[in-house]
Amino acid sequence: MDVARLPLAHGTIDEAVARLRRVREAAPDVGILVDLPGPKIRTTPFPEGGVVLATGSEVVLSPHDLTPHSSATDIGVSVPELVESLQEGDKIALGDGGVSLMAEKRQGRSMKSRVLAGGKVQGRPGVTAPASRLALKTPTPDDLERLEVLLEEGIESVAVSFVRTASDLAEVRALTGRGILVCAKMETPEALEDIDNILQAADSLMVARGDLGVRVALEEVPHIQKKLIRSSVAWGRPVITATQMLESMISSPVPTRAEVTDVANAVFDGTSAVMLSGESAVGIDPVNAVATMARIARRADVEFDSYAWGRNLPAQNFGSEGPAGARITAAIGAAAWRASVEENAAVIIACTNTGATARAIARWRPAAPIVAATPFSFTARQLTTSWGVDTVLVPEAKTTDEAVSQAVEAVRRGGYAKAGDVVVVLAGSLGDPEPVTDTLRLVRIY
Repeated sequence: MDVARLPLAHGTIDEAVARLRRVREAAPDVGILVDLPGPKIRTTPFPEGGVVLATGSEVVLSPHDLTPHSSATDIGVSVPELVESLQEGDKIALGDGGVSLMAEKRQGRSMKSRVLAGGKVQGRPGVTAPASRLALKTPTPDDLERLEVLLEEGIESVAVSFVRTASDLAEVRALTGRGILVCAKMETPEALEDIDNILQAADSLMVARGDLGVRVALEEVPHIQKKLIRSSVAWGRPVITATQMLESMISSPVPTRAEVTDVANAVFDGTSAVMLSGESAVGIDPVNAVATMARIARRADVEFDSYAWGRNLPAQNFGSEGPAGARITAAIGAAAWRASVEENAAVIIACTNTGATARAIARWRPAAPIVAATPFSFTARQLTTSWGVDTVLVPEAKTTDEAVSQAVEAVRRGGYAKAGDVVVVLAGSLGDPEPVTDTLRLVRIY
């Protein structure tokens, strides 16, 4: 596992900090992605092991203060205003939409409902109703309060849920500054309409297919996924494909063939990373699920057509005010990809302090391995969500020549290249007020 996702939907902030510290102690090289739940509406807890809601049965939806514990006949909802705003005929989805209800009759603050599509529910699944019933703001005050505490723990990335417009990221960015990677979770139709502005404001993107699939027509989800991956790459942003990738492994030791194909196709689409949710949160064997996904991804990587990808890569999008340094970095990245192909380079080395140089070349999805040489372990952990990037730690350099020399030696010692190999090296001008990758060298290993 290269990235640990820390969801904040359950438990107190003290519990979240304790979980983070346990992960950091067990795997100090793993990047931490904090997932802010946003205005997520959930049920109150179902009994241990869950319950089955039978199709056609009646259930009563009530505010959480009336129903603090959910059952097969009564379901509590964490946001009372949602239940109170429901109207007869409204459809309500639980979890990722596998279980759905229809509101039938108002009973005071509660709503008697009919199960349209039954199934097993457990834990505290999300509740989704028509968007017009309740407008919620993201991030929530609770999100920001928790984030402020967790920033003290040295997290690398933060994901913002239910982003609708680029402005939803502003409060998070104000807290994190530029050092923490901000990931926009794409799970609302409004976000799809503002995709370019969101990508200009965010550092990465997550295709959060679970909640997205409840809010748009299911047949649109694969097309949206492909479009979001292409858009992210055009902006030079890492992109994570998530949710229901190996859903059956919540209760099964092996995935379905369709799920295996889904993970592989995400790799072929060019996604930077794939992510598990329920499979590792409440599944019977999280370690097996992670190992299975890793095997599928590694096998798909073998068939990934890097040359066709690089040859057909769209020009990078910088928005209306792209800085000159970013444009220079993109041009150098293009030249590095071409050089790695023509010289059959053993490895592409990105000398980087912030990770920007490595992310710039990762956009090209080259056949040659990418190794980021950085003096900062924080940067190394951040790069775990970037496509195909390994990292080596090197001393902090005073000159570009020193940075290149140290990086080449570290890569040679790490076994990435041997005597006689040609390596492509990218580096920036140290001390430049604007981060820019403006140096490209081809080095033969001796």
